[in-house]
Amino acid sequence: MNPTRYNKRWLSSVMMTMALALLLAACAPTQEAPSSQPATDSTTQQQTTDSSATTSGEQTTYPLTIKDATGQSFTFKEAPKRIVSISPAETEALFAIGLDQQIVGVSEYDDYPQQVSTKAKIGGISEPDVEAIVALNPDIVFTGISSSEELVKKLRASGITIFKTTPKTVDDVISNIQLYGQITNHQAQAKQVTDHMQEQVQMVKNAVSSVKAADKKNVYIEFSPGWTVGKGEFMDELITLAGGINIAGDNEGWYEINEENIVAADPDVILYSKESVDSKTNQSLDQIIRARSGWDKIKAIKTDQVFGLDDDLVSRPGPRVTDGLVEIAHALYPDLVKQ
Repeated sequence: MNPTRYNKRWLSSVMMTMALALLLAACAPTQEAPSSQPATDSTTQQQTTDSSATTSGEQTTYPLTIKDATGQSFTFKEAPKRIVSISPAETEALFAIGLDQQIVGVSEYDDYPQQVSTKAKIGGISEPDVEAIVALNPDIVFTGISSSEELVKKLRASGITIFKTTPKTVDDVISNIQLYGQITNHQAQAKQVTDHMQEQVQMVKNAVSSVKAADKKNVYIEFSPGWTVGKGEFMDELITLAGGINIAGDNEGWYEINEENIVAADPDVILYSKESVDSKTNQSLDQIIRARSGWDKIKAIKTDQVFGLDDDLVSRPGPRVTDGLVEIAHALYPDLVKQ
């Protein structure tokens, strides 16, 4: 995706990185970092099938060998003591499983939970400050979809040990949180988080299961002026899980819309980003959508089924993404799904 600017949150940075990929502190005492080496394949992150990488109950047994989404293999000799995150979604996940004391640095776009304000800032998402990261002496740096593989390679070339994930589904997000719990020996805390997420998913599925195929709402979603999302991204999956049909689902990934095609598709519901504002006109996305030529004929606008979403809940593949699912499902079927 290629939005026109960074807004006050991290979302625009994430989308710009996606487009480029598709189209995209004081020094602390030295801690022993996990060793990493290139893997022979480039599959998504997985635990190496090695007896040394097993877990016992809810305690991790070290050494633990894991691959990340780039195919890089990491061996953790112990739980990381100093962690840096350059992704708001990963930061939320790490805090959610109780790693406040271990987190020493976050990106300047990290704004949740409140404790992030006490952490050292290591710059932006697409161009973090390498020197600031090195100065924090992290055992591991975590990042997700907000960082391109090119950036990861650059940071690794600077001697930074960086672990990347690329979640595309809600199940991927849940698996990554479980993985962070395993790496950090916070498995019990991770299970609490993921159990709640799975309960929310099941609640929504149960609530919308009575909606017949012919009655499913056709949905259009816009998260930056003139851009929508198709299949292959977790935001598309959220619409599907919520019992809707994404009218942009015939295409893949983030892409620029054809306004006439949206009018022709005549969605029942329009979802948009509450935070997105046009940098030139200072108009909100809601204002932009409603003012487009011919869009007043769209069913969603005629019936006032146009809903702003909390950007962070539905755009960050972290522990609150299932809160975003509930928000979307409530917008589509308020009588079936309560918030």
